[in-house]
Amino acid sequence: MSETFDIIGVMKIMICGSMTFATKMKETKNQLEKLGFEVLVTKDLEHVIANPNITADLDLDLQHCIEEDIFGDFLKLIEQSDALLVLNYPKNGIDGYIGTSVIIEMGVGFYLHKKLYLINELPDYHEVRWAHEIAMMQPTCIEGDLKKIK
Repeated sequence: MSETFDIIGVMKIMICGSMTFATKMKETKNQLEKLGFEVLVTKDLEHVIANPNITADLDLDLQHCIEEDIFGDFLKLIEQSDALLVLNYPKNGIDGYIGTSVIIEMGVGFYLHKKLYLINELPDYHEVRWAHEIAMMQPTCIEGDLKKIK
């Protein structure tokens, strides 16, 4: 960890990503905690892991997210964090996939001057337009190596 966080305290990392990666989020959380980081995740992570099909039913997912204020809670966690780690694994035939909610979350993190990390490289923004906006935020790709987070 950087000297700044060693003096002030433990670096807080917020994990972001498609909820289809919920199990990987939990695994990554455990790995980061073993490395000494404090890790923040969505409050419904265990709920999604236990109900993996919830995200496929958009009406049910919307109802759940509104009732539990998932998005508002997530934004508060971003504010409390020092950095965001985006789990951008392949999805929908796109390597380095990032969905719309995560793009919003990254934008909030960028605005709040949080460090932004990607677990994998972005796709080429000539092929996937949204990657252009993310490239403007200049996230650091850690190429799957959690030890590169500083």
